[in-house]
Amino acid sequence: MILPIFINLILCFLIAALSGWVTRKNVKTWYPTLIKPSFNPPAWVFGPVWSVLYVMIAIVGGILWTQKSQHPAAFIFYVIQLVLNFSWSFVFFGARQIGWALVNIVLLWLSVLVTMVLAFQVSLLAGYLIIPYLLWLSIATTINASVWKLNRSR
Repeated sequence: MILPIFINLILCFLIAALSGWVTRKNVKTWYPTLIKPSFNPPAWVFGPVWSVLYVMIAIVGGILWTQKSQHPAAFIFYVIQLVLNFSWSFVFFGARQIGWALVNIVLLWLSVLVTMVLAFQVSLLAGYLIIPYLLWLSIATTINASVWKLNRSR
């Protein structure tokens, strides 16, 4: 199980690096010009939170990978949520499409929910490890929806 977790860890931090690359320019220029909700966390919160979440996501991925022959749907939804996770930064920051990013993150939230339900059938550890990710996505989805609502007439 160590190798699948390690591979997933590399994959998750590759996603983080590419997302950061897309985000870097617009987070300093475009994003500050947007109206944000009062509950928007400070910028310094995102890096540490995502770093911890990506480690947890990688462990979940390693567990689901090792069990994919017995529970293929769990691993398939894990991969779907990784793709949606990866694409969100490109849609929101890269393309500056807040509304489409909201659609993306809602689909991401749903895919993580399904992944969590299926992960609990595979491993209690995998199921519990994905809960903080779902909670953080709930906050991120609310922020994305609020930013879209506050800025849609601009």
